[in-house]
Amino acid sequence: MLKIRDLCKEYQDLKVVNHVSFEVRQGSICGLLGPNGAGKTSLIRMITGITRPDSGEVILDGKAIHGNGNNRIAYMPEERGLYKKMSVGEQLLYLCRLRGFDKKEAEKRVVWWMNRFEIQSWWTKKVEELSKGMSQKIQFIAAVVHDPKLIILDEPFSGLDPINSNLIRDEIIRLRNEGAAILFSTHRMEQVEELCDEIVLINKGIVLLNGEVGSVRQQFKEHLYELKCKKELPPSILDNYEISHIDHCTYKFFDPEEKKGNQILQSMIKEDIPLQSYREILPTFSEIFIKTVNQSNNE
Repeated sequence: MLKIRDLCKEYQDLKVVNHVSFEVRQGSICGLLGPNGAGKTSLIRMITGITRPDSGEVILDGKAIHGNGNNRIAYMPEERGLYKKMSVGEQLLYLCRLRGFDKKEAEKRVVWWMNRFEIQSWWTKKVEELSKGMSQKIQFIAAVVHDPKLIILDEPFSGLDPINSNLIRDEIIRLRNEGAAILFSTHRMEQVEELCDEIVLINKGIVLLNGEVGSVRQQFKEHLYELKCKKELPPSILDNYEISHIDHCTYKFFDPEEKKGNQILQSMIKEDIPLQSYREILPTFSEIFIKTVNQSNNE
């Protein structure tokens, strides 16, 4: 759906986006990750057509993007842009009509979304009367009301309580399942693991990591395994296989050749020790993020 090809942008001899290339597939969520100042906002501005790249291409659904006002794209920025003195209903109708819909179709779409979020009573409320979380829901509706092919979300869960976070999350997943390509920028790595199919990690305008979430985690695995038993292991197993006791009946061991695990399980069967669970301990995306960015900064 979205193809970024060798994109570059420079301000006063500083390359903020440096030969960036990646793709976002139709019906997928791609996490755009990076520390503050990595070049994410500059990249998003070029994708949306707000600014032009110095070189490279942005291709959406097989067509190059030139200039802004592209109705195939939705963008929900981190800094919200609602008109505080307007009522919720009036504002959503206005923003929907800017997308080219007539009054009847715009009202139909806005009513559908407000019913879906169960916020019909907000129609006459002014934006300045809303909490940050309430405003966030209105901003989300304004972004996606026109059924875009590409949805760009910058910190969409900011200010939301757990209930409304789940509501927005479910809508993001639904839109993905209905075929939208979603580029999702966040600093909360647990959201990456929960929502994203793929990730792009950039720092200093350069792509450091790009790939499917599970594959990236496998790339950084440290051959650590966790074993949970229903009773404690005897010293014969602990000593023979260098197993570390973490907690009651929970153990960790290092197995670079991936042979030790089978040997331990066979020994447990002989000793009649029931197994509760056995898993490989993969690094979290927070750990991967910190390690990769620190290495990049030290180069």
